[in-house]
Amino acid sequence: MYAIIETGGKQYRVKEGDVLRVEKLSVEEGSTVDIDKVLLVSKDGNTYTGNPYLSNAKVTLEVIRHGKGRKVIVFKYKPKKNYRRKKGHRQPFTEVVVKSIAI
Repeated sequence: MYAIIETGGKQYRVKEGDVLRVEKLSVEEGSTVDIDKVLLVSKDGNTYTGNPYLSNAKVTLEVIRHGKGRKVIVFKYKPKKNYRRKKGHRQPFTEVVVKSIAI
């Protein structure tokens, strides 16, 4: 059994027990989050799709921790003009584990 969910503007294919990193959620570590933006659920060979979301499906996630990703260097320059800008960025994330998929 698996589902395709949407959170943080991205889509993820999840099944029970999966650990994944999603865009930062504003909840405390150790708490649970219910995602109701479920696009598709596959259960026992049957596939249920929404238009765009399934109305009676939800996925329960448990928050493990919050953190920041690896640093990405953004370097801009223009040749022969002595213009250089160096900037770093670390994207915040929330690590979650999928507890249950309900339909």
